[in-house]
Amino acid sequence: MTYAWLGAPAAAVAETARTLLGWLAVANGVTVRITETEAYLGLGQDPASHAHRGRTARNAAMFGPAGHLYLYRIYGLHTCANVTCGPAGEPAAVLLRAGHVLHGADLARPRRPAAKRDVDLASGPARFVEALGLQLTAYGTSVVDGTGPLTLHPPTEPVPDERVLAGPRVGVTAAHDLPWRFSVAGDPTVSTYRRHVPRGSREDLGSRS
Repeated sequence: MTYAWLGAPAAAVAETARTLLGWLAVANGVTVRITETEAYLGLGQDPASHAHRGRTARNAAMFGPAGHLYLYRIYGLHTCANVTCGPAGEPAAVLLRAGHVLHGADLARPRRPAAKRDVDLASGPARFVEALGLQLTAYGTSVVDGTGPLTLHPPTEPVPDERVLAGPRVGVTAAHDLPWRFSVAGDPTVSTYRRHVPRGSREDLGSRS
């Protein structure tokens, strides 16, 4: 297998996020083709990153080594999965935002009872994790050597450039216009973009009417 993105300079995280489109995520009997990713840097370079202000117990995995899972909870309810990609000590990670279940849909459906269609099983970062049956206990495990529950496998052919879209990240409160969200054009599993609206702003109030 080719994992050329492993240990690349942290500044190359956006290219890694683009590269991971089309890769296969395999865990607990389910295979998902990755259709949407987001890149995150750190240490003063990306205010939307969990590593922006330095290393903590929560974000330690982001600081390497590359090719490991950085998992975290949002709203105390959902888990999101990121793959670390920078050299040790240089925080960088790619959020796995969405994918298309290729195999194991019969296993993914009970994990995602709210999904009305198979196309919705892994459509969104929390849904992606649920469809694969990943738990927080997988934090820090490898995604390349088979020792962890999740493994990433390169596609037979990469997603061609003309099918790759780049745009602003979703749901972040800072640097939300940075075009570091990558997706496969026309794929129904890709998120609908909604610009972050600061709470209490006029725009926010207008969006509720």
